[in-house]
Amino acid sequence: MPKMKGGELVTEFLIKENIPYVFGICGHGNVGILDALQQAQDRITMISPRHEQTAGHMADAYFRVRHEPVATLTSCGPGSANLIMSLANALADSSAFLAITANVPTQQFNRGPFQELNRHNQADFPSLVRPVVKRSFQAYRVEMLPLMLRQATTTMMSGRPGPVNLDIPYNLFQEEADVEVPDSARTLISQRSGASTEDIEAVAKLLSKAERPLLFIGHGVTLSEASEELSTLVRLLNIPVVSSPNGMGCLDMRAPQSVGFIGRNGAYPANQAGRHCDLLLAIGARFDDRSASSWIQGYSWNMPETTLIQVDIDVSEIGRNYSVDLGIVADARTFLRQLLGELDHKVTNNTDHATAWQAQIQNWREEWENYTAPNFAVDSSPMRPERVVSDVRKVLPNDAIISLDSGVHHNWFMQFWEARQPQTMLNAWGYSAMGFGVSGILGAKLAAPDRPCVSICGDGGFTMTPHVLCTAVEYDIPAVWVVWNNFAWAAIRDIQYGLFEGRELGTAFYKGENREPYNPDFAAMARSCGVDAATITHSRDLAEALEHAIKQNKPYLLDVHVDAEIRPPATGTWELPPIPHKEPVFGSPYLQNNAS
Repeated sequence: MPKMKGGELVTEFLIKENIPYVFGICGHGNVGILDALQQAQDRITMISPRHEQTAGHMADAYFRVRHEPVATLTSCGPGSANLIMSLANALADSSAFLAITANVPTQQFNRGPFQELNRHNQADFPSLVRPVVKRSFQAYRVEMLPLMLRQATTTMMSGRPGPVNLDIPYNLFQEEADVEVPDSARTLISQRSGASTEDIEAVAKLLSKAERPLLFIGHGVTLSEASEELSTLVRLLNIPVVSSPNGMGCLDMRAPQSVGFIGRNGAYPANQAGRHCDLLLAIGARFDDRSASSWIQGYSWNMPETTLIQVDIDVSEIGRNYSVDLGIVADARTFLRQLLGELDHKVTNNTDHATAWQAQIQNWREEWENYTAPNFAVDSSPMRPERVVSDVRKVLPNDAIISLDSGVHHNWFMQFWEARQPQTMLNAWGYSAMGFGVSGILGAKLAAPDRPCVSICGDGGFTMTPHVLCTAVEYDIPAVWVVWNNFAWAAIRDIQYGLFEGRELGTAFYKGENREPYNPDFAAMARSCGVDAATITHSRDLAEALEHAIKQNKPYLLDVHVDAEIRPPATGTWELPPIPHKEPVFGSPYLQNNAS
């Protein structure tokens, strides 16, 4: 075996694994591998954003678009600690990247050198990162790296994807050993588990007997790339579909069977379908509090009255929040292909029942559209939120990618966005990290350079991570930012208003004794970084400005002023115990109005 430095070994492994990018920031702890990356820059590209959190969000978004991992590289101490937010966000949403972190040299373990964590264990960064990764590996010798690299890649990509940490003391980057670059683990990773024949037969029978069946799809369907199989099943059975945000687009949301997002800020027909269905087939979807109206019976779901079949590749998700009538551990695409094979284009449900069920859902859809439609065409300054969603949908092609942070703007897009294709709506859903949408759009654009990539981000989230503009200019990444400027942490302000008799503290952006609304001039900020920008204060100007921004094919920012006093109409609920939950703004829960 040839002698190789640890840094050379890691670099060659990444290249062998077809990892095209390392998103990383320099530090004294990782200079030893930077030299190896420099010498291999014709085969692997390092991009250095201005903050480690952004590096992680870029890697997370890249994976969500291509389903292929990249790596991050951070130095010891604060540099790697800054990665915690993006690791947690990726883990919660089953997104994968390899986080290579540097640590202090093994010769100095437990002596308290610069940036060592050693209160409970020497070089103890793995204890810090462990809750936010699938696995953390720490090497002590160069000879340990080949096995750990292979195991890290296998862990990251097999089963339910997730980020993995490889922690490397910085002396290993320069020390040599007789080692070989390990073989790829892609063959193992490509294997997809399926359901038993008995379970597939049982699902087919339950579907055939149901009068009001419903599909609930989540990120598992997206990750499995099961859009084609899902669409075929939906057309075959004429079965309605509700979705989590990370499942949006797996079924074209303009298809007649698509009912939208379910939950507190879901579409009214989606919550009605959830309340009234007699059989629910959930595939790759978690029943989290926001998509289940905090598990309060009758507001989004009605288990145990509704028969529940739950399919997930992660056994720990099955039965987590609702007892199941049938739980199946399987990959979403494999399961759907098995089910289609079992059905084999037979008529499996009562056509009269299916027609009646779809007609009922159509009535709910029309009620909802009659309530909401007038607001999408309103001309105003500042803009109505619905108009922003409508104009963005009107301008963007079907394959465009949008990324969203946490915030009230995300609530509006969950409720009214129509994703036409999978992997086109990137959400910080499970952990809801601010900065994901702002930063992640850079990774999305690198993953899909020929498609428009637009970050829809709140003014608060953008102010947390404005340095993304510098990275876009430095590396010529033509992303577009639409800053939803409502001069507030509006989602939390609205919660305070609703729960505490209109009182708020710390949620509005003001200045001076007169409490005048305040934000930076985001367009001027962008231009100072070398990014073209415009400020939009009236609805008549947004569509044309966004179309112009995309056509420039360079970094661009739109500062869009949105009316902060218009709130998304809740059709479910969300509880913050022990405070009593609020009733829906539109529509009554099943238990209060069974005949609705």
